[in-house]
Amino acid sequence: MKTRGRVKENISVESRSVKDTLHTGKVISRHLRESDIVCLFGDMGSGKTVFAKGIAEGLGIAKDKVISPTFVLIRRYTGKKVLFHFDLYRLSASGDVAGLGYEEYFYDNGISVIEWPERLGFLMPEEYLRVQFDIRDRCSRQISLSGYGLRYKQMIEEIYEDIGA
Repeated sequence: MKTRGRVKENISVESRSVKDTLHTGKVISRHLRESDIVCLFGDMGSGKTVFAKGIAEGLGIAKDKVISPTFVLIRRYTGKKVLFHFDLYRLSASGDVAGLGYEEYFYDNGISVIEWPERLGFLMPEEYLRVQFDIRDRCSRQISLSGYGLRYKQMIEEIYEDIGA
């Protein structure tokens, strides 16, 4: 894994393997607290679910238990902290999300990790950790982290130090 330059509240990490992506998720998990929201953006197959498995593993949840919740939309896992894993791919409108009672999860005592958060539309939280996955080639990904809101901007600083840039 290679870390690139930091620009204020942004970090860019190159992942060269599934192991790197898992490790990055695990590092991020060390900085997450109850009610934190992590939004994962990227194309299908870019590493979002692998990253979620890394977060889960860092929270003491067996990564093999974590599967994409595409057909059930939300999965709940319990480890050192509660993890709510959302996959909104199959939703077509933000109104579909509203019917899920999403705010009960986002602002509850768990950590919310959301795949396909763009489906939230106007329901997108104002403050969250944005993780963007860009496919570089078959084996490597660019993972970019941005903080939206003071809590998450501070988290980016902590993660930057922890990743060992």
